[in-house]
Amino acid sequence: MEADEFLRQYAAGERNFREIDLMGKDLKGVNLSDANFSRANLENAKLSGAILTGANLREVKLIGADLTNADLTDANLIGTDMIKANLSEANLSGANLRGSMAKEANLSKAILIGANLTEANFTEANLQGANLTEASMIRTGLIKAVLSWSTLKAVNLTNALLSECVLERANLTQAILSGASLNGANLKEADLRQVIMIGSNLTDANLQKANLRVANISWSTLRGANLTGANLYRAKLNWSNLSGAILLEAVLIDANIDRANLRDADMRRVIMPDGTTHD
Repeated sequence: MEADEFLRQYAAGERNFREIDLMGKDLKGVNLSDANFSRANLENAKLSGAILTGANLREVKLIGADLTNADLTDANLIGTDMIKANLSEANLSGANLRGSMAKEANLSKAILIGANLTEANFTEANLQGANLTEASMIRTGLIKAVLSWSTLKAVNLTNALLSECVLERANLTQAILSGASLNGANLKEADLRQVIMIGSNLTDANLQKANLRVANISWSTLRGANLTGANLYRAKLNWSNLSGAILLEAVLIDANIDRANLRDADMRRVIMPDGTTHD
């Protein structure tokens, strides 16, 4: 269907556009709120600045589509294919992206407050500076994704895949990361205060100068992790494996390291739980 005919039908009150083919069409800045596009083809469509609040985009093809600055508040994006789509600065607050495919998508500075990203695939996606406050990201795939400077406050990342993910200076305060895979992840200077990451895998992760005050990292694997200068005040590390980890000048005041494995760990100038400095 041509863009003009489609917009005429929408203006006339039509909202059901199930399985419509709008591949590559120019729909920049148009109001398409509450429209039903389920299983439609919007591949490479130009939707920058479009208003899609409450729209049904379930299982839609948005491969390579331009949705910069688009408003997708409360939109249904379950199972949607957004590979290499551009959603930079888009508003996806309250949107449902469960099971969506967003490999290599650009969501830099996007707003995803309270969004549902459960079991979605964001491998190698760019989420730099995105706001994901209180989003559900259970079992979400974020392998090699970029989330530096992003806000993930109180996010649920239980069993998420974050291997080699870039989270430098990200805000993860009060986030849940239990069972998450963070091996090789870059968490340098990240804010991890009060996080719950019981049973997580942080093998070879970079946690230099990370703030882990009152974090619960018990029963986790931190083999070879770099915790140089990290703040672990009152953190729980009991039963965790820190063999070969670098804890140079880390702060462990009042931390629980009961039964922790510190074999071959670099403990130089560490401030121990009792306040003494390790030689």
